[in-house]
Order: sequence, then C-alpha cells, then structure tokens
Amino acid sequence: MKIRLHIERLVLDGLPLERRQAPQVQAALERELSRLLSAEGRGRDWRTDGAVARLKAPAIRLTKGNPPQAIGRDIAKSIHAALGARR
Repeated sequence: MKIRLHIERLVLDGLPLERRQAPQVQAALERELSRLLSAEGRGRDWRTDGAVARLKAPAIRLTKGNPPQAIGRDIAKSIHAALGARR
C-alpha cells in the first residue's frame, strides 16, 4: 500500500516553544505520522484518492516544559485521529 500525504500548511498557535524549536516539532510530527500511517493505516473514508481543504484535529493537552519532540508526536497522533485511522 502506498500512502502519500501532503500537508500544505499546518497552523500551530500558542505552543509553549521558542521559534528555533519549530524544526524539531516538525521532524517529530513527520516521523510519528509516517509511523502511525504505516503501522495502523488510515480510516475507511480515506481508502480512495481525495483531498480536503481543511482537517480539524482533536485538541491536545500541552504542559510547559514538554520537549519539542513530544509535542510533535502528540500533534501527529491528533492528526492521525482526525484522519479516522484505526487506533
């Protein structure tokens, strides 16, 4: 199975991070989302080609002091849930 996911824009407001930590969040998000999609697949609604203009993902709880890598993984899990993928 081949999965191609393109996220044109990801808006992350209010993260307890410094600007220089953004690449770490992005890398962790990409790794975790790739892992989840490879391991667990995607929801039934996404079995065929398609595109959506916007996807609203479930909220995540952030606490001050969370490392950027953990924040990226949590965001990936939220996106994965929004895609309707199996848990």
